[in-house]
Amino acid sequence: MRIPAVLQLTEMEALNNNPIAKKFIVAGLLLLSTGFIFGLTGALQYVLPGFLKQVFSFERTRPLHVSSIVFWILLCSMGAVFVYLQQHTGKKIFSSRLLQIQLGLFVIDIILILISYCFGVFGGREYWEFNPLLAIPVIAGWILFGYNFIRSVGNIKNQPVYVWMWITGIVFFLFTFLESYLWIFPYFSRHLVNDMTVQWKSYGSMVGAWNMLIYGSSIYLMEKISGNKQYARSKIAFILYATGLFNLMFNWGHHIYTLPTHHYIQYISYAVSMTELFILGRIIFQWKSTLKAAQKYRHHMAYRFLWYADIWIFLNLVLAILMSVPAVNVYTHGTHITVAHAMGTTIGINSFLLLGIACDILEDTSVSARLNTRLLKKGQQLTNVSLFVFWIALIGAGIVKSKWQMSPIKPAYFELMLQLRPYFMTFFFAGIGITTGFMIIIIPLIRHHFRCKNLRKEENDKINQQQATAA
Repeated sequence: MRIPAVLQLTEMEALNNNPIAKKFIVAGLLLLSTGFIFGLTGALQYVLPGFLKQVFSFERTRPLHVSSIVFWILLCSMGAVFVYLQQHTGKKIFSSRLLQIQLGLFVIDIILILISYCFGVFGGREYWEFNPLLAIPVIAGWILFGYNFIRSVGNIKNQPVYVWMWITGIVFFLFTFLESYLWIFPYFSRHLVNDMTVQWKSYGSMVGAWNMLIYGSSIYLMEKISGNKQYARSKIAFILYATGLFNLMFNWGHHIYTLPTHHYIQYISYAVSMTELFILGRIIFQWKSTLKAAQKYRHHMAYRFLWYADIWIFLNLVLAILMSVPAVNVYTHGTHITVAHAMGTTIGINSFLLLGIACDILEDTSVSARLNTRLLKKGQQLTNVSLFVFWIALIGAGIVKSKWQMSPIKPAYFELMLQLRPYFMTFFFAGIGITTGFMIIIIPLIRHHFRCKNLRKEENDKINQQQATAA
């Protein structure tokens, strides 16, 4: 009797090699590459004002860059949650068909969104500058995501912290995404202060929501690498989770210090922001053990990404706490310091964590192909050095602009741009280094994935042929 090829995998291998969930990861990596190309183009337009203005202006390259990176985070996070949930429960996802529909909705919608940007068709705000109608597939896909997750996880009692983080991320992202579209209703859009308050609140909390998905997956990955399952069920893990949830819900207020809104909102937000000092203190306290772990797992590619992300968590947390102080926020708001924080978080923390997860998921240990870790390490080093230079250049540009903003007698704007030009040149060339470093990582990862896929197919065909001959 011929055994189907799909049954030739062991049960654990099947849980580690969900082909649909891996497509989320691969699609995300392609978007990450696209995002860096558009980002580099936008940086060049800072250095060479008017570059491609007639055919591909900054008004197009910016949303192309931002949306590509945001969807990279979302797609990779969803793929990671599905793979790790299977490994955690020891069972398959409730519905592979729903998973395929969800992926299809997102991929088709993302393509339409990027095409609309290329043709200069807009209609949204901030992260979501596309026409609001294109938000409907995102909502539908996310609802499928949540339904499939809840049915797959089963009983939520006595679950480790990462399961609670995944649930929190799913629920709050949907809530904040819907909230970010309240501007389409006249009640909000007719009142400028209320409109801006809701917008900035929703975006601040939304970042916290997808961070829950990423950090939950990262905790699972650390548990998987170390083999220690105690931390994910410990009191300190749930205290940190509660702190993160508290910040997700109330920390957004430092975005609206400059708005003439209710003072109690600002006071609460400042108090919540200062709870991040607890997280910062823990990072410093645990630094020695982190270094020991880094030595122990230094050859593990996924762990190296987690370790680099830990460094960037420290740097960006210090910057975030400073920006949360009202007296400092007055100077930093609307400057490149805010951009430095966003870039440091998106690249140094989120993308490094997700790349570590991608390495773990795409490295198929059931076939003979092996990932070129030497090349990936070079990409890591180039990316980190370039990102640090990029980060410092943005902070420097932000300081110059903050002085200009707060000056009682402002020089002409073109004089400010001349002062900022050296910083723009620096972050452009650093951007080339970041893009190159990421490509050195992304291309081998994708090639490795398809090589493993082809080897698996060849091995299965060979076994099936042998079984057919024996029969």
